[in-house]
Amino acid sequence: MTGVPDVSPTEAWTALETDPNAVLVDVRTDAEWNFVGVPDLSPLGKQVVTIPWQMFPSMQLNANFVEHLRKAGVTADSQVYYLCRSGARSLAAGQAAQMAGLPHAYNVADGFEGPVDGEGHRGHVAGWKASELPWRQR
Repeated sequence: MTGVPDVSPTEAWTALETDPNAVLVDVRTDAEWNFVGVPDLSPLGKQVVTIPWQMFPSMQLNANFVEHLRKAGVTADSQVYYLCRSGARSLAAGQAAQMAGLPHAYNVADGFEGPVDGEGHRGHVAGWKASELPWRQR
Protein backbone atom coordinates (compact mmCIF):
# COMPACT_ATOMS: atom_id res chain seq x y z
CA MET A 1 0.00 0.00 0.00
CA THR A 2 1.44 3.34 -1.05
CA GLY A 3 -0.92 5.61 0.84
CA VAL A 4 -3.74 7.76 -0.43
CA PRO A 5 -2.44 10.76 -2.36
CA ASP A 6 -4.27 14.07 -2.32
CA VAL A 7 -5.48 15.43 -5.65
CA SER A 8 -7.17 18.74 -6.29
CA PRO A 9 -10.83 18.80 -7.27
CA THR A 10 -9.86 19.86 -10.81
CA GLU A 11 -7.37 16.98 -11.06
CA ALA A 12 -10.13 14.60 -9.97
CA TRP A 13 -12.50 16.09 -12.57
CA THR A 14 -9.88 15.64 -15.32
CA ALA A 15 -9.28 12.02 -14.28
CA LEU A 16 -13.03 11.34 -14.25
CA GLU A 17 -13.29 12.94 -17.68
CA THR A 18 -10.42 11.03 -19.29
CA ASP A 19 -10.39 7.65 -17.53
CA PRO A 20 -13.38 5.35 -18.07
CA ASN A 21 -12.34 3.39 -14.93
CA ALA A 22 -12.35 6.49 -12.71
CA VAL A 23 -15.10 6.70 -10.09
CA LEU A 24 -16.05 9.51 -7.69
CA VAL A 25 -17.25 8.25 -4.31
CA ASP A 26 -18.84 10.86 -2.07
CA VAL A 27 -18.51 9.59 1.51
CA ARG A 28 -20.50 12.33 3.25
CA THR A 29 -23.78 11.66 5.04
CA ASP A 30 -27.23 11.61 3.51
CA ALA A 31 -27.98 14.86 5.35
CA GLU A 32 -25.02 16.54 3.61
CA TRP A 33 -26.04 15.21 0.19
CA ASN A 34 -29.60 16.41 0.69
CA PHE A 35 -28.92 19.82 2.23
CA VAL A 36 -25.52 20.85 0.84
CA GLY A 37 -25.56 19.25 -2.61
CA VAL A 38 -23.61 16.68 -4.60
CA PRO A 39 -21.11 16.78 -7.45
CA ASP A 40 -22.81 16.63 -10.84
CA LEU A 41 -20.98 14.27 -13.18
CA SER A 42 -23.70 14.27 -15.85
CA PRO A 43 -21.52 16.35 -18.24
CA LEU A 44 -19.13 13.39 -18.16
CA GLY A 45 -21.86 10.78 -18.62
CA LYS A 46 -21.18 9.45 -15.11
CA GLN A 47 -22.87 9.45 -11.73
CA VAL A 48 -21.31 10.07 -8.36
CA VAL A 49 -21.41 7.04 -6.06
CA THR A 50 -22.79 8.04 -2.66
CA ILE A 51 -21.75 5.79 0.22
CA PRO A 52 -21.55 7.29 3.72
CA TRP A 53 -18.33 6.69 5.65
CA GLN A 54 -20.23 7.54 8.84
CA MET A 55 -23.94 7.13 9.50
CA PHE A 56 -25.99 10.22 10.35
CA PRO A 57 -26.94 11.20 13.04
CA SER A 58 -24.84 8.91 15.25
CA MET A 59 -21.73 9.37 13.06
CA GLN A 60 -20.87 5.73 13.72
CA LEU A 61 -18.56 4.24 11.07
CA ASN A 62 -20.37 2.46 8.25
CA ALA A 63 -19.36 -1.16 8.88
CA ASN A 64 -20.51 -2.09 5.37
CA PHE A 65 -18.57 0.62 3.53
CA VAL A 66 -16.29 -1.69 1.52
CA GLU A 67 -19.17 -4.06 0.75
CA HIS A 68 -21.14 -1.09 -0.61
CA LEU A 69 -18.16 -0.05 -2.75
CA ARG A 70 -18.05 -3.49 -4.31
CA LYS A 71 -21.84 -3.51 -4.86
CA ALA A 72 -21.44 -0.16 -6.64
CA GLY A 73 -19.03 -1.80 -9.09
CA VAL A 74 -15.72 -0.63 -7.63
CA THR A 75 -13.00 -3.19 -8.39
CA ALA A 76 -9.27 -3.46 -7.82
CA ASP A 77 -8.82 -1.90 -11.29
CA SER A 78 -10.97 1.16 -10.52
CA GLN A 79 -9.31 4.53 -9.98
CA VAL A 80 -11.39 5.83 -7.06
CA TYR A 81 -11.55 9.47 -5.99
CA TYR A 82 -12.98 9.86 -2.48
CA LEU A 83 -14.71 13.10 -1.51
CA CYS A 84 -16.13 14.39 1.78
CA ARG A 85 -16.76 17.88 3.17
CA SER A 86 -13.14 18.88 3.71
CA GLY A 87 -10.89 15.88 3.00
CA ALA A 88 -10.59 14.03 6.33
CA ARG A 89 -13.30 11.35 6.08
CA SER A 90 -12.43 10.73 2.45
CA LEU A 91 -8.82 10.05 3.38
CA ALA A 92 -9.92 7.49 6.00
CA ALA A 93 -12.31 5.89 3.48
CA GLY A 94 -9.54 5.61 0.89
CA GLN A 95 -7.22 4.00 3.42
CA ALA A 96 -9.90 1.47 4.39
CA ALA A 97 -10.52 0.66 0.72
CA GLN A 98 -6.81 0.10 0.13
CA MET A 99 -6.61 -2.23 3.12
CA ALA A 100 -9.56 -4.17 1.62
CA GLY A 101 -7.77 -4.72 -1.69
CA LEU A 102 -8.94 -1.67 -3.66
CA PRO A 103 -5.52 -0.09 -4.19
CA HIS A 104 -6.18 2.89 -6.48
CA ALA A 105 -7.50 5.43 -3.97
CA TYR A 106 -7.19 9.21 -4.20
CA ASN A 107 -8.33 11.81 -1.70
CA VAL A 108 -9.99 14.90 -3.16
CA ALA A 109 -8.18 17.58 -1.18
CA ASP A 110 -10.42 20.13 0.51
CA GLY A 111 -13.48 18.01 -0.30
CA PHE A 112 -16.79 19.40 -1.48
CA GLU A 113 -16.87 22.55 0.64
CA GLY A 114 -13.29 23.10 1.82
CA PRO A 115 -12.21 25.02 4.91
CA VAL A 116 -14.11 27.90 6.45
CA ASP A 117 -13.49 31.43 5.24
CA GLY A 118 -12.90 34.47 7.45
CA GLU A 119 -16.62 34.67 8.20
CA GLY A 120 -16.92 31.00 9.15
CA HIS A 121 -18.60 29.87 5.92
CA ARG A 122 -17.57 26.94 3.74
CA GLY A 123 -17.58 26.61 -0.03
CA HIS A 124 -15.72 29.80 -0.94
CA VAL A 125 -12.05 29.13 -0.18
CA ALA A 126 -11.21 25.74 -1.70
CA GLY A 127 -12.83 22.45 -2.63
CA TRP A 128 -15.21 21.22 -5.33
CA LYS A 129 -17.65 24.14 -5.08
CA ALA A 130 -14.95 26.82 -4.88
CA SER A 131 -13.28 25.26 -7.94
CA GLU A 132 -16.54 25.96 -9.78
CA LEU A 133 -16.99 22.34 -10.77
CA PRO A 134 -20.54 21.17 -11.54
CA TRP A 135 -22.77 20.35 -8.59
CA ARG A 136 -26.47 20.24 -7.86
CA GLN A 137 -28.97 20.07 -5.08
CA ARG A 138 -30.29 16.56 -4.58
